[in-house]
Formats: sequence, structure tokens, C-alpha cells
Amino acid sequence: MRRLFLLAAALLLGLVSNAQIVNRLRVDQDTFLRYAYGRMQQFSPENLALADSLYTLGSEKDNFRYKCLALSLEMPVRFAQGEYARMDETAQEVKTLLAERKDLREFYFSFLHEYCEYLVHIGRSSDAMLEARAMERLAQAEKKPVGKMYSYRIIGLIQSYRDNSYLAIQNMEKAVRFSREARAEQDLPNLFILLAQENVKMKNFQEAENYVLRAEEYQSFFPSVRLKAQMTRAYLYYVSGRMDLFWRTYEALTSDPLYRMQADADSRYGLDISYLRSHRLFNEALVKADSLSTSRERYAHKHGIYADLGDFGSAYGNLSSLMNEKDSIYIKVQNEDLAILDAEMNNAQLREEAQKLKAQNQMTILLGFLVMFAIAFASILIQQWQLRENLDEMRRKNNEALAARRAFQKAMDSKESENDYKIKILQNRTTNVLTDYEDFLNS
Repeated sequence: MRRLFLLAAALLLGLVSNAQIVNRLRVDQDTFLRYAYGRMQQFSPENLALADSLYTLGSEKDNFRYKCLALSLEMPVRFAQGEYARMDETAQEVKTLLAERKDLREFYFSFLHEYCEYLVHIGRSSDAMLEARAMERLAQAEKKPVGKMYSYRIIGLIQSYRDNSYLAIQNMEKAVRFSREARAEQDLPNLFILLAQENVKMKNFQEAENYVLRAEEYQSFFPSVRLKAQMTRAYLYYVSGRMDLFWRTYEALTSDPLYRMQADADSRYGLDISYLRSHRLFNEALVKADSLSTSRERYAHKHGIYADLGDFGSAYGNLSSLMNEKDSIYIKVQNEDLAILDAEMNNAQLREEAQKLKAQNQMTILLGFLVMFAIAFASILIQQWQLRENLDEMRRKNNEALAARRAFQKAMDSKESENDYKIKILQNRTTNVLTDYEDFLNS
């Protein structure tokens, strides 16, 4: 029973101001202060009016940052009021508004982390797991360690919900590592609190106390840590049987005004039931147990209360109902895991087919390039061959023309020589005639 009691505490404590209020959307100071005031009382119905005013302002100014702040204020109230469909719509709208804003990923991851916590609490661990895996892939693709931190933290909470503290601790330790890598120191105390709770469930009380001490080192910087550490100490003292310390811590908590402002009803009821049982006020404890929001927690608490009363028939009845619910949850978890595995295998197959298609397209492009290159190269070779043939033809014709010109010149030269010879003969004959004529005259 104590294990189940602490399981509920681990989940519910995660819902109490899960991270420091930081101006991650970088809005003006006045708007941020209004938002911070709302986050300090995150489950208060009054936040709906504040969220509505911020959303209206965002619509008027066409400012998506104001809208995201409004939706962040609205979601915890929707969760507390059981309006889960509206909670889903709120988460989807923030996803749409910030899908392409890589510079605002810290707010995006923080918001989705809170949404996943609510999903785990209402039993939708498969939806939370799918969100966490998607967050992890996005963080991996964009090299954002803060996203990995939030995704492993959610997976740790899911394993806690499934009563697998060993895997819960492993994932939360990964979250601590990525928190340091992201320099998100404000998230370390919350992770230490969760690790403390898981170690209590495994009865590692000294380790649990060490984690509480490590978380308390941050309380001067982050005041909300003090309340969480006190609540965790109360669970630790109760489960380990140190009732004097439990009573003292419980009374300090219930006198703290922040306790009712920041702790949700089920977290308070769980502590109340433990306090009443420790004082043997069993009938009052039964009434308080009926106020718990989930049947699993009601069966767990009522089983222990009836056992304390000696009403073993009623104790067995509640234990049987609890085990049936745990069995149904176990079967559901197995089916969810198979569905998630199947979805991831399908996604992996789709990614593999996409890679193959991409490779085929690249090969087709390469082959096309090679074919085009071959055609272009062949065209160049043909053009060069044709050019060479043309040049050879021109050279042949030029040679023929040159040979004809030379033959003509030779013929002309031969004719000229012949004419010169004939002129000389004619001159000789003329000279001989004149000589003969002079000789005739002289005779």
C-alpha cells in the first residue's frame, strides 16, 4: 500500500510548479508579471479569466507569444477540472503556434513536458510516451539538450506510473545529465525530488534523503523547492516509519499558505490520509479516501485502512479490485507498448523507404547527369570529327588549287621562255636580212 501511496505522490508532486517561472517567450515585463502570478497558483480557476484576457490581447496585437502564455495558464486548470479534451486542444494549438520557432524551443519543450505529466496522471501513458519520443527526436535533430532532458523526465514518470522504479531512476538520471548539459539548473532540484521518491519506493531511504538534501541546496534560489522537499520528506518519514518526524513535517506543511496554493487536491488528500491513519482515525481516513480522483488510489488507500481496522473482508475486496485494476493496467501497458513499438517500427520502415527513395532519386539524377554528360561529350566528339573532316577537305582543295596555280604558273613560264626564244630567232633573222641588204647595197 505504501508503495502505491508513494506512486501517487510521485506523479502528483510533479504537477506542483514543475519548473521555475522563466520569461522564455521574452515578453514585456508587465505581461510576464501577470503570467508569473498565474503560474504561482496554476490550478486556480481564476487563471481562466487571466488566460482569456492574455489570449484576447494576443489576438488584437497579432502576437502569438501572448497566446502561448494564455494557453500555458489555461491547461493546468483544464486538467484540474477534468476537461481533458480541451486540454488536448490547448496543447495542439501551442504546437501549431511554435512548430517553426526554433528560437523558442525551451518554452515549447517545457509546455509539452507539463502536458505529458497530466497525460500520465490520467492514465494516458501511451500518448505521453509518443509525445516524449517525438520530443526526443526533435531535440536530437536540432541538438537541443533541454528537449532531451524533458523527454527522459517524462519517460521516467511513465516508468514510475508502471511501478518500474529501476527504469524510472535510469531515465531520470539521464534527464539530470542533459539538464546540466543544457545549463538548465532550475530543473535539477525537481529531478532530485523525483529521484528521492523513486528511491523511497525501493526502500533506499538513505539515498532518498541524500537526493532531498541535494534538492534543498537550491531552495534559496528557487523558493518552490522548499515545499516539494517538505512533501517528499513527509512521504519518506511515513514509509520508513518515523512517525514523529512525519507528524512534525505534516503540521509544518498544512500551516504553510503555499501548500494549498501550489499542491493539488489529491496530493493533499494523500498526506491527510496518512496523517489520519497514523493517529488511528480510520473512519475519517475512509471519507478522505473517497475524495481521491482515481479508483486506483482509492483502492490502495482503502485496502490499508480496512486492514488497520481489522475488516479483512473489505480489505480483501479493495485489494482484489486494486489487483484487477493493476492487471488491466498491465495488459493496457503491454498493448500500449506493442502499439508504440509497432508505430516506431512503421516509422522506421517509412524512414528507411524514404532513404531508399532518396538514394534512388540521387542515383537517377546521377545517371541522368552521366547520360547528359555522355551525350554532350559525344556531341563534342562528333563536332570535332566533323570539324576535322572539314579542315581536311579544305586542306585538300587548297592543295589542289595550289597545285593548279603552280601548274598554270609553270605553263606560263614555259610559254614566256618559248616566246623569248622565238623573239631571239626573229631578231637574228632580222639582223641577217639587214646585213644581207647592206652587203647588197655595198656590192
